[in-house]
Amino acid sequence: MTSRAVQYRRFGGPEVLEVVEREDPVPGEGQVRLAVRAAAVNPLDWKLRTGAMAGTDAPPEPKVPGYDVAGVVDAVGAGVTELAVGDEVLGKTTSGSYAEKAVANTNALVRKPEAISWEVAASLSVGVTTAYRALAQLGLGEGDHTGTTLIVDGASGSVGVYAVQLAVARGATVIGTASATHQDDVRALGATPVVYGEGLVERVREVAPQGVDLAFETAGKGALRDLVTLVGSPDKAITIADYTGAQELGVVFTSGGDPDDERRWLADALPRIADGRFRTTAVVTYPLAEAGKAQDDNQHGRVSGKLVLLP
Repeated sequence: MTSRAVQYRRFGGPEVLEVVEREDPVPGEGQVRLAVRAAAVNPLDWKLRTGAMAGTDAPPEPKVPGYDVAGVVDAVGAGVTELAVGDEVLGKTTSGSYAEKAVANTNALVRKPEAISWEVAASLSVGVTTAYRALAQLGLGEGDHTGTTLIVDGASGSVGVYAVQLAVARGATVIGTASATHQDDVRALGATPVVYGEGLVERVREVAPQGVDLAFETAGKGALRDLVTLVGSPDKAITIADYTGAQELGVVFTSGGDPDDERRWLADALPRIADGRFRTTAVVTYPLAEAGKAQDDNQHGRVSGKLVLLP
C-alpha cells in the first residue's frame, strides 16, 4: 500500500519540500502505524529543513518533517498490547508526521479524548510538555505554590498559554508578557498582563511591587536579561527560545524531555483541556500540499496561532 508524504532530499528553503507517494511505513516492535488526521508545524521542523543543525548539504536519506501528530491506529507492531487498530491517539511520531501514514512508539502516544478535535489534538504535544517540563525545572512542579510569583514571557504563545494556566492551577501568581493586542487573552488565562518590549522591568515592578520569584522565557525576543534583572539571579530563570542569551547570562536552556514524563504530562493536561479548564491556542489549518507555506508562515510569524496540516 502507498500513501502521500511530504519530504525533502536536500536542505534549503520551503521550496525543497515535495509531496511524494511512498510505501506505507511498517511499525516495528513496540510501535504502531497511524492514519494521520492532523500534524502540527513547529519551529524545529523548519530549522532542521534549513540544514542549520546539520554539517552536510543534504540528509542521508529523504526526510519527512514533523513530530506532533493525532491519528487513528491502523496497524500494530510486535509486542504491542496497550493499543489496538481503531484507537484514536495523539503524541509524537518517529517517522515524521507530515504524511498520511506515520509510525510512532507506543510510549510517545496517549489516547485522544472525544471532546478534543483532531487539529487541536495535534497541536498539543510540544506546547503542553514543554510547559510542564519548564515549570518542573523551575521548582513549580506538582503541589501548592501559593506565594510564588512567576513571570512568563510570551504568555499568549503556544507554550506560554499552558505554562500560565498550569502555574495558576498550582497556586502561583503569574505575570504574562504579550503584545498590546493580546493583553486580554493573557488576562483570560488568569495572569496579570504586561506589554513586552523596552521598559519591561519598570512595567512589571508596577504590577508586582512584591517582586518576582521565577521567570520562564518562551518568545526569544530579547527579554531574557530583563527577566534575570527582575528575579535577581540567572538560576531563577529558564528559557526555551534564547540559546545565545542563556549562554551569556548563565540561564538554563531547556529542550527535549523524557518520553515517559511527557506522556504523563499529556495525560494530566488532556482532561483539563477536554472539560474546558485549560484554554488552548488558536489553530490555523493548511492542506498537506501547503506544508512549505505553513513552515514559511511559522518561521516568519505571519500567522498567529498554532499551525496544523490536514492530510
